[in-house]
Amino acid sequence: MDILIGTFTMRPYVFAFFAAFLCVCVPHIGWKRTLTFTGCGYLIAFASEWLSINTGFPYGWYYYIETTITRELWIAGVPFFDSLSYVFLSYCSYTTALFIISPLKSWRGNLVTLETRRIRRSLSALVLGAFLQTFLDIVIDPVALQGNRWFLGQIYGYREQGLHFGVPLSNYGGWLLTSFFLVGCFQLIDARRYSDPAPGGVCNLPYRSLFGPLLYLSVLLFNWGVTLWIGERFMALTGILMYSLPLLMTVTLALRRVNRYSKEELGEHIRDYPWSAAASSVQGRQE
Repeated sequence: MDILIGTFTMRPYVFAFFAAFLCVCVPHIGWKRTLTFTGCGYLIAFASEWLSINTGFPYGWYYYIETTITRELWIAGVPFFDSLSYVFLSYCSYTTALFIISPLKSWRGNLVTLETRRIRRSLSALVLGAFLQTFLDIVIDPVALQGNRWFLGQIYGYREQGLHFGVPLSNYGGWLLTSFFLVGCFQLIDARRYSDPAPGGVCNLPYRSLFGPLLYLSVLLFNWGVTLWIGERFMALTGILMYSLPLLMTVTLALRRVNRYSKEELGEHIRDYPWSAAASSVQGRQE
């Protein structure tokens, strides 16, 4: 019981992000698919980490330092919270990809991505989501490696000094490969047609389409904040500069796409997700 309690109290920021993921994902795809992805995503992440610490693939050779093994949950040499974090990182990356590639409909008090089954299952969403998740790790891993200087603690290290603030480039290659599996897993779970009415948990919260991208941005801001807090200004600057142009392009192109969808795009969205807020707004106008 002490280990279970310690798992939460030692990593409150991880479980805060995970709780935010649940609050965002359930209204999007429902309870069943959210829980299914949580379990499958965790297993994919755990397998990738277990393989790497034992075989060097896919991230390269690294090791965990079991300083907290008596205070929080570890499974087969891997901290539980670490593999769990892949789940919300993957989801917020995938939904950010959907926001970037989907048409946008806006009206008073709401904004909806006109995503469709075709867009959700597309290669574009898979590739962009995987790269967005990998780019998150380019910001996360260097500061996590400095865990002895903040509340994470020094829980892991690499056998050889890497080129990117101590992180080897093989780590990012492994993240890209694992991210493809994670986003692809989400797409497979979401591929089955939805029932009508909406699955349990799905609901139209105002601006729900922005929640995933905002979770993505929150993870970035948290890690940049920690990086600056420990005095690693150059490390923080490289991450901020790396994201400056993509963030500017995303916002600019989103503003240009708002309400510039075709009737066919709106119709396909409503056919696939008839409970969407966009469908309600169209019915309201007709009445």
